[in-house]
Amino acid sequence: MNRLIPVEEHLATVLSAVSDIGTERLPLAASRGRILRESVHAAVDLPAFDNSAMDGFAVRHDDIADASADHPVRLRVVADLPAGTALDPPLGRGEAARIMTGSPLPTAATAIVPFEDTVGGLADSLGDIEVTVAKPFGAHVRRRGEDAAAGDVVLEAGILLGPLQTAAIAASGVADVVVSRRPRVAVVSTGSELVPPGTPLRRGQIPESNGELLEALALGAGADVVISATVSDDDGGPREVLEEAERLGADVVVFSGGVSAGAYEVVKNTLGDVMSFTSVGMQPGKPQGFGRTLAGILLFGLPGNPVSAAVSFEVFVRPALLTMQGATDHARRVLTLPAAVGWRTPPGRAQYLPVVIDTTDPAAWRVTPATSGGSHLAGGLGRAEAYAIVPAEVARVDPGDLVDVMLIS
Repeated sequence: MNRLIPVEEHLATVLSAVSDIGTERLPLAASRGRILRESVHAAVDLPAFDNSAMDGFAVRHDDIADASADHPVRLRVVADLPAGTALDPPLGRGEAARIMTGSPLPTAATAIVPFEDTVGGLADSLGDIEVTVAKPFGAHVRRRGEDAAAGDVVLEAGILLGPLQTAAIAASGVADVVVSRRPRVAVVSTGSELVPPGTPLRRGQIPESNGELLEALALGAGADVVISATVSDDDGGPREVLEEAERLGADVVVFSGGVSAGAYEVVKNTLGDVMSFTSVGMQPGKPQGFGRTLAGILLFGLPGNPVSAAVSFEVFVRPALLTMQGATDHARRVLTLPAAVGWRTPPGRAQYLPVVIDTTDPAAWRVTPATSGGSHLAGGLGRAEAYAIVPAEVARVDPGDLVDVMLIS
């Protein structure tokens, strides 16, 4: 019997073959979803100037230090400062400026009094006002550079640029960034039984779904899908797709199906010169193929059952795609949660079980299987929010047992 390769060993083999795919400089709006490759330094102070954190009045602290509801302090409003103004009005003793959130703080002002801490509020804000609440020195003032000073590192290289990250870059005055090029991926489903979804089925045929699955997973890992193809079990389709992938400059080709021990394993039968095929100690996903062409294209051979293909992509292909983009961390978030029910585990193999997270009680999340465990159950896979990862040495999971849960959504 062939030795079962530990998951970690096969992943190490995959990652050792990964090469950096290069970088490009892009406008910020075009960089969303990319991996940042050069750290971003603030071009301006953040905030760029002292400004108000509230709608109200810019005042001299000494004037309102003793204000109270019983003894309000009367001030004269001498200026009106909307956001975006360049005015810097002088403030003498007993004077104030009406000011809106984000407006530059007058040089003479040392605190902000919100509208609600005056007698008239906004409705009576351009004449004399009465302050009813004392404020400390610097109250409601955002200081220049308190978030970041010009030249400070705003974001380190290696992170994924999502909405929060690109907003932070924009706020720091930076218009373009250096990011990874998107990996070009070819997705190939194998099997003579496969027909497009919606096609009337003859006996022995099934709708092809792995292409949809793997394309979406590749896109989610930052890739561009340059080929999506289906080949039968009885011709040289994998070789032809590989040649096309080389012409298109693909970085990765992902095959599903044709890698097991049957008589019609088309990937194994046609690409044995550039791929190695092995058995990995995991369920699902035991049969795996991997290789690299002379041109540097990474080749993945995943099992054909949908759950097996999904798990295999998650465990091996996604880390490779992120690593070639320069990501500093390719691991998913993992929670440790109790099992709501018990289930069987495969002897001597790590289990990756699609699960649903029960959040009915926010203080006591639990996990339950999304499917009955079969690697062919694509319908149940659609309910999964995570994979429960059970080590090979665990014989079974009982209700209440703590399990590691890798979030995928």
